[in-house]
Amino acid sequence: MLEHIDIQVGRTGKLTPVGRLAPVLVGGVTVTNVTLHNRDEIARLGVRPGDRVVIQRAGDVIPQVVENLTREEHRPAFAFPDHCPECGSEAVAEEGEVDVRCTGGLICPAQRTERLKHFVSRGALDIEGLGEKTIDQFFALGWLESPADIFRLKDRREDILALDGWQDKSVDNLLASIEAKRAPDAARLLFGLGIRHIGAVTARDLMKAFATLPKLRETADKAHSGDEEAAAELTSIDGVGPVVVEALGDFFHEEHNQTVWDDLLTELDPPPYVVETRDSPVAGKIVVFTGKLETMSRDEAKAQAERLGARAAGSVSAKTDLVVAGPGAGSKLKKAAELGIEVIDEAGWAQIVAAAN
Repeated sequence: MLEHIDIQVGRTGKLTPVGRLAPVLVGGVTVTNVTLHNRDEIARLGVRPGDRVVIQRAGDVIPQVVENLTREEHRPAFAFPDHCPECGSEAVAEEGEVDVRCTGGLICPAQRTERLKHFVSRGALDIEGLGEKTIDQFFALGWLESPADIFRLKDRREDILALDGWQDKSVDNLLASIEAKRAPDAARLLFGLGIRHIGAVTARDLMKAFATLPKLRETADKAHSGDEEAAAELTSIDGVGPVVVEALGDFFHEEHNQTVWDDLLTELDPPPYVVETRDSPVAGKIVVFTGKLETMSRDEAKAQAERLGARAAGSVSAKTDLVVAGPGAGSKLKKAAELGIEVIDEAGWAQIVAAAN
């Protein structure tokens, strides 16, 4: 018998329903939990607490419901939540998707530590010394609830020093790394927020168009409220479509996110975003990076292309001008060959970058 349906929230905000069963032996294993996948699967099976169900172990590993034996009994359907059970934020499914996700992001406890780790990661604010274990430790101590708290750690110097493994130099180095990021690159800060569909390249494209984060937020808010002109202004940016516009609007519409964001800006002062470009052989061209880059990250390579006046794209098409291929390049390299597009290796790209400096 299906006794309860619980909703678990993953690190990306996905709401996953889990059925709690009266213990039953399946394939020699006692099963008490069963995956229900998502909202649509619950509706398809018509399952509710109190139903008798048939289960199997998919691949002899994951228990799942294959049939509801009592779906014709007259009882209310299971109401899938429209708010996150962890933080109370709105939970929505984007158009064309079956997964329902919490929009709480920065304040949802189920997502918070992973969001904090992303916030300080190399592609975002890149705060040295604040690794995953340190974030987990500080979070458990109640010192890190939101990104703004990172910049308040300066007031906890003695507390940190009292922890095992910390010395004067390591604490001072950490606090210096944090203080060095009080005027962060606006695109890195936007990417660091972990807004769904806002990757590093999209964040830079958005900031090139709007220069300041308040201006971007204002436009996103207008688009979310139905302002077609604001939505058109956003989608006019190459690489920004309705899905990105909706993700931005949902993020800034959520009251909890507004509070965390406003709090963060009491600690930070990102300057207007300016891209300094240089004359180069790739200025005005579309460049695609593929394969494993050995001397830099993919984000660093894309940032280099941007500074050289080029645009880094994610896929190869007839509009692509240059492909930079590292070891393990596969389908993109093959397509470039089919289209007759120039291909160079990482060393060749490094020469282009060096010549422009």
